[in-house]
Amino acid sequence: MAPGKARAARITDLAAIGELSRLSLRDAPEARSLGLPVAGPPIGVFSLFRFPLGAFTPHDLLYVFEEGGHISGLLRVERDPRRDEWTIVELDGLGAADAGDIRFRLVQHLLRDAARRGAARLHVACADESGNVPLFMQAGFARYGEELILFRPPGAPAIPAPTEASARAARIRSPGSADAVALFRLHRTITPAPVARLEMLRIADWDRSDGPWRVPRSSLAPILRFADVDMFVQESVDGGQDGTELDGFVEVGVAKEDQPHYLKVCVRPEADATDLIRFGLGTIAARAGASGGGRGVMAPVRTYESPLEHRFEEAAFANVATVTLLIKETLVRVAEPAMVPAIG
Repeated sequence: MAPGKARAARITDLAAIGELSRLSLRDAPEARSLGLPVAGPPIGVFSLFRFPLGAFTPHDLLYVFEEGGHISGLLRVERDPRRDEWTIVELDGLGAADAGDIRFRLVQHLLRDAARRGAARLHVACADESGNVPLFMQAGFARYGEELILFRPPGAPAIPAPTEASARAARIRSPGSADAVALFRLHRTITPAPVARLEMLRIADWDRSDGPWRVPRSSLAPILRFADVDMFVQESVDGGQDGTELDGFVEVGVAKEDQPHYLKVCVRPEADATDLIRFGLGTIAARAGASGGGRGVMAPVRTYESPLEHRFEEAAFANVATVTLLIKETLVRVAEPAMVPAIG
């Protein structure tokens, strides 16, 4: 076992943390991370799950592993205070022989702190390499899904900005607070019941009126911190009985920093996502302008949403990675009380 200890980061650690994060980007043999990174051509220097230290918010938590006065491990967590959920977005360890042990001890320290602070669930997305998945499963995480990470390069054919007429023809519009129930039902239709039970999205989570939009959950969610995010819904052809039933929605994230833009599409199994994808790409092109043309667009697709990835491929996207999704519940679920027949 590596000497040293895991602890909360201090302000004096920031320089060492920045250097450790940069070293992990180089994919050196002595470094282990959540991997990706997706670095180098065709995406450039941007790397998933790693961002400048200045971008941290008050809800972030930083832990380091210190040995011999040096920082050799880093764990960063984003917290959702509305749902008491924590998401691990960076886990780095240095040392050809000790990196795995360093990362495991950081995760164990996190679990103790999460239990003390009352976190309900912990999430992580990682590449199935460098011992990532076995590490988290050993720590009690459950593997519940996979996401394909699709990328549309900057040189792909341009998509024209949508007009009001084209949006109406495709039945695409901005959502209102009254659409929260329809969005909840749509997502439950798309999502397998075991996954829906684990992620536990509520109707209130689909109402954007009270804060930032962070649903549906995605392995690329951390990049939304650096993007202007908006959502558009596509009404069903018959409109539904209450006029709010939906065929799908598209979530658009236009990058404000040097990183790819973001596109998330969900549609009913029988619906065609082509119009939503083109609408999202056209919206990104219109809002990003010439300055954002060289960044490309990333899109996560859950494997159970197939054949949605084929509609993205028709729009010049390519699969660049597969990410494993894991979750750990730190609170015990108690079944609701129920009446049972008396036995005489």
